[in-house]
Amino acid sequence: MNKKIEQQYDEEESVKFIQNYLPQEFKEKFSDDDILYLLDLAEEFYESKREIDTFDEDDEDELIEYILKNAKEDGVGSFEAEAILHILNGEMEYCESIHYFE
Repeated sequence: MNKKIEQQYDEEESVKFIQNYLPQEFKEKFSDDDILYLLDLAEEFYESKREIDTFDEDDEDELIEYILKNAKEDGVGSFEAEAILHILNGEMEYCESIHYFE
């Protein structure tokens, strides 16, 4: 019997996964706190879109712009869009690895 192991989303494990997922060129540019902050901004963006029910897959550019703008305004840092995309993709891979969306 092949039983799928499902886990709860764990922020600490997610950050570890993302740190390992990032290409070498970005690994030292992001602390664990930076990654958590950027993921929080992504969640904030998704929540605002859910409230008006308009988010779709084509909003990726808008999401990245939102994260970049807020990170800079909040004094967290000025990041590259490519790096943000890697972090978001890393989180998606983590979620898939724990069967979060199933």
